[in-house]
Amino acid sequence: MADTATTAGGQLQHSDGRVELDPSAGELPANGFTNDDLRPVPVTRRTWTTYNFLALWVGMAHNIPSWTLASGLVALGMDWKQAVLTIALANLIVLVPMLLTGHAGTKYGIPFPVFARASFGLRGANLPALIRAAVACAWFGIQTWIGGEGIFLLAGKLLGESWRTAGEFGGYPWTQWLSFLIFWLVEMAIIARGMETLRRFENWAAPFVIVGALALLAWMVLKAGGLGPLLDQPSRIGWGGGFWKVFFPALMGMIGFWSTLSLNIPDFTRFGGSQRAQIRGQALGLPTTMTLFALLSVLVTSGSQAVYGAPVWDPIELAAKMESPVGLLFALLTVLVATLSVNIAANVVSPAYDLANLLPKFVDFRTGALVTGVVGIAIFPWKLISDPHVYIFTWLGVVGGLLGTVAGVLIADYWVLRGTRLRLAELYRPGGAYWYAGGWNWRAVAALVAGGALAVGGSHGGPFPAGGLVSVLKPLADYGWAVGFGVAFVLYVGLSWWGKGVGVREAAG
Repeated sequence: MADTATTAGGQLQHSDGRVELDPSAGELPANGFTNDDLRPVPVTRRTWTTYNFLALWVGMAHNIPSWTLASGLVALGMDWKQAVLTIALANLIVLVPMLLTGHAGTKYGIPFPVFARASFGLRGANLPALIRAAVACAWFGIQTWIGGEGIFLLAGKLLGESWRTAGEFGGYPWTQWLSFLIFWLVEMAIIARGMETLRRFENWAAPFVIVGALALLAWMVLKAGGLGPLLDQPSRIGWGGGFWKVFFPALMGMIGFWSTLSLNIPDFTRFGGSQRAQIRGQALGLPTTMTLFALLSVLVTSGSQAVYGAPVWDPIELAAKMESPVGLLFALLTVLVATLSVNIAANVVSPAYDLANLLPKFVDFRTGALVTGVVGIAIFPWKLISDPHVYIFTWLGVVGGLLGTVAGVLIADYWVLRGTRLRLAELYRPGGAYWYAGGWNWRAVAALVAGGALAVGGSHGGPFPAGGLVSVLKPLADYGWAVGFGVAFVLYVGLSWWGKGVGVREAAG
């Protein structure tokens, strides 16, 4: 059927539901809320297909932190069935907000920071954007450290003892810091070439990483003498009360793992050729590939327990046990490709847009990416992943709680209050429909603060007090993402209806 478009309010509504600015209405005004990276993507440039989104998710899901996420559950006492069940359920849950927020990107061609202006206000959108940027920068640092660690450990097997025992600086050999820097420079070089280069890289990286993971599984099966020892490792926590004490905080941690992407997925879906492409690509890509990779991870980790007497939850450390130079080189390449594919897509694109939204006149996408790279080093990522308890329960739990509140506000505003209707040009105009009070919507901020306080106020373990930051909230900490999302969603809707939707219903258009 031929595409037809209707014009209303300075925007074109295409027959497939996608919206773009009406070219006859002129360019967006030059002000402090727009630049080339934040403008809506024209429909003619929204070309990503189902395969592009599928490949994006395969590339992002098949990475070292995803592996350690699953294998870490085995290290915490689960058997392979419990670990895979936990991860599969978590990814089915997080897929829902992923699709709901991704809808706005495809329909209007806008990135996350601009989408957040509808609910938080043109200035207020910087609050959730900077929260998300801070989390993404931390993730970038973690992934970069892992990539550098891969170069250090595996290259050390090839170059000899002197590489691994070089003089230490800051508690690590200088050669490990050099490996970290090399990997960082490679990432910066790729992202500097823009989103189209990223799309092409993800297309070929995705199948390569799957082959690498299957090769590691085959090697472990060979070492263990068959699949039996991998499947027979028993659960150390059973299926009783001990299991549930681990399951619920672990489930929230698994959800927290992708909670950043559940917000910034419009950064990618804005290039979607259709809603069907982004929905099918994500539905086929996220839960299936994460579950498959989790299965590979826990089987290999269970096998390492059978072979070495203790679970080796770090795949880099496990690969370093290989004796074959060819196997080591292949493992090194797999680690590099896997880590590059997720880190650039998930943890550089989002904060680059966020920083551009903060200072559009001075910061473009590439400058924002460079700032992300610098901040990612400054957060000492090597400390965050040194222990599976801190990694899964503390770091991921707090991240999920905070970002769940943002998702609650965005989804309530876009789906419940507006029925997916936005005035595209107004998202860039001071004093317009989304200006609220001085550029801030106090209802969204109140919902964010309340949800965040209840979700993370009881955080305990790692850097937090054993009794929780606020002891009475400690029981809620194990359900951080769900608490943050639910509280923010209900409170935002309630405040908006209580205030008769001032600045909300009028903005829906």
